Amino acid sequence: MAKSQETFNKKEKEKKRLKKRQDKQQKKEERKSTSNSDFDSMIAYVDEDGNITDTPPDPTIKKKKVDAKSIEIGVPKREDVVEAVRKGRIEFFNDSKGYGFIKELDTQEKFFVHVNGLLEDVRENDKVSFELERGMKGMNAVKVKKI
Repeated sequence: MAKSQETFNKKEKEKKRLKKRQDKQQKKEERKSTSNSDFDSMIAYVDEDGNITDTPPDPTIKKKKVDAKSIEIGVPKREDVVEAVRKGRIEFFNDSKGYGFIKELDTQEKFFVHVNGLLEDVRENDKVSFELERGMKGMNAVKVKKI
């Protein structure tokens, strides 16, 4: 006589699988029945100061009117000129890439200069006058012209 193919271990595993399936189905039905009442408790409102509250806003309060043209999106360009005209010498300038560095005559500091900041064509070792403007990575020379 042949032995049964279903062992005790296989029966136990099958029982556990069925139990998990039933539990999952039961939890799903519970969620469906209570989902409508939970929704109201999950709603949050934002008041006029930007704080999150659980009470809806009062419709009788007058709202502030905001001019849409006055809203600035992003960071506006700032043209902060730090000092008046400075004098320096072109230390390095790459025509093909369009940038270089100016060494100030008084303080020996080096400042970045881009081709867009030039008023006329310059070469290395030219003496120039320039103004400074705060850029993304530091001070940039602008309005550069030969002396």
